[in-house]
Amino acid sequence: MSASASGQNPDGSVAKLIEIAEKPTPAQRLISWASRPPGRLYIPACAVIGLVLLFEDSMPAGHLPTFVIGMGGGLLLAGMGALRLGIALAVARPMIRYYWLRWVSAPLIAFVALGLAVADVPLQMRVQASSEQLLELRDEVADPTTIPRNGERTGLYSLRSVSVTDDVTHYEVQGSGLFYPSGLAHSPEELPVGVFVPGQGSRIYEHVADDWYVWVDH
Repeated sequence: MSASASGQNPDGSVAKLIEIAEKPTPAQRLISWASRPPGRLYIPACAVIGLVLLFEDSMPAGHLPTFVIGMGGGLLLAGMGALRLGIALAVARPMIRYYWLRWVSAPLIAFVALGLAVADVPLQMRVQASSEQLLELRDEVADPTTIPRNGERTGLYSLRSVSVTDDVTHYEVQGSGLFYPSGLAHSPEELPVGVFVPGQGSRIYEHVADDWYVWVDH
């Protein structure tokens, strides 16, 4: 009779077993999560954060919103990756060997992004790609004159203003700088870097490439 009943209603028996089965503890859930290789969400998220940091580095003196997003997201992903790797090394080493490409993808993305940022490659490439248009704009500005640009795009940068003083052209880039106004400068003559330059107010310069500099107004 009971066998007939169970045959007629197998779903009820399965539901009963699920109901009485012991639920996994938080520690067991954590081990199960860490035992699986990084998946389709974690690796793309690392790539997105890497691109955000490269964009931030391409702005003169940085870009505050992308800096906050990139650093916050990067630290979160790094913490998750370290926790996951530590648990996997303790309980699931064969999974690391089998899915080694997934495990090395995130550190490789971080290494490439940080290496390019430290070498200022994004900034140099963006400046070089914009140099022709920026120099054409400089030819339209008399010395000494400041012309507002109100966010108009020139090359790959949106400019707030452009000014020329003693053959040094200053381009104030919209949104650039973490805490102080900043932008690009072009000078046919070499400018001292890391110090205040007489006649240039409170600006400090850092060399980018060729005749191009980054300036920050302190």
